[in-house]
Amino acid sequence: MPSRLDSPPVPIDPPTPAAEEPDTASAELDRLFKEHNDALLRFIAAKVGSSQEAGEIAQEAYVRLLSLDERQAVSHLRAFLFKTAANLAVDRLRQRTRRNFLVSSASVDFAIFEISPERHLGGVQAMRRLRLGLSELPKTCREAFLLMRLEGLSCEEVAERLQIQPRSVWRHVARALEYLRERVESDSGDQERVP
Repeated sequence: MPSRLDSPPVPIDPPTPAAEEPDTASAELDRLFKEHNDALLRFIAAKVGSSQEAGEIAQEAYVRLLSLDERQAVSHLRAFLFKTAANLAVDRLRQRTRRNFLVSSASVDFAIFEISPERHLGGVQAMRRLRLGLSELPKTCREAFLLMRLEGLSCEEVAERLQIQPRSVWRHVARALEYLRERVESDSGDQERVP
């Protein structure tokens, strides 16, 4: 089976510099194209696996080179051209991978992600035990936990609101977390316990 690399690189037209650029810049671009275009196309084709894509990427790399405001600032135009082409090739490969992933994701049977009735019931029971556990906590402990974990307040903000020391906030939150963890994991969630 012939590979995509068997076909010769797709020739592209040399870049045409803007009319206002001096002849030296135009000559430099012509020289760069004549001396390095074949190598650039082979370099890109080796990365992306397609001569046609290599031509498209090379053309875009030349366009980016032409769009530089001051090409004199780039001391090595050849290195800049190859680096730009390499970056464009990586971008093209990422797009291809993303596109392939989306196409393959479309064919996934999402029935495998459905929750079984047993797991659903277990989740409902765990939430009920969590609510019961929250109601069983002492008022300050419950408020510290809810302010910090659900409302996202900092320890200092909770301490200020509850008018307690910041280290007390940490103690209350740790106590609440431990109690709620035990309460949710317990099999006998309906029994009353003292936190």
